[in-house]
Parts: sequence; structure tokens; C-alpha cells
Amino acid sequence: MSDFSEIVDSLENRISKLLHKMELLKQQNQELSEELTVCKHKNDQLHQQVANWEGRYNALKLTNSMLGSNDNKTEAKLKINTLIREIDACIAQLSD
Repeated sequence: MSDFSEIVDSLENRISKLLHKMELLKQQNQELSEELTVCKHKNDQLHQQVANWEGRYNALKLTNSMLGSNDNKTEAKLKINTLIREIDACIAQLSD
């Protein structure tokens, strides 16, 4: 009978340790989830900053080409033609 009670005590001890470990893992999981949320938010902000800087860079390139820079004249002409087509499309829609 003594062996049986030792086995039960041993099982209770193991279950207690497992429950404690499970609680620790739950806490760690919660902390990691919060950290992931923060990192995703920072990542979104950085993507917005990159898009903003790319827009500024493209605007600067276009401005330089319009001011006489030979490097991007073709690109500037293509951009102007695209803008003219978009304006024409808008005018056509307003006319209808």
C-alpha cells in the first residue's frame, strides 16, 4: 500500500510541476504576443516611412529632370505624358 501512495504522491508532484510550467509558458506566450504586436506596429510605421521617402525621392528626381538634368529627361517626359493622359481621362468623365 505504501508503494501505491508513493506513486500517487509522485504523480501529484509531477502534475503540480507540469501545471506550474504550463502557467509559465502561458505568461511567456502572452509576453511574446505583446512583443509581436509592438514589432508589427513598428514594422508598419517603417513601411510607411519608406514609402514616404520613396515618394520624396521620385518627386526630387522628377524635379531635377524638369530643371534640366539630362539623367532623367526621358522619365520626366513619360511622367508628364502619363499625367496628361490621366487629366484627359478625368475631363472625358466629367464631359459624360
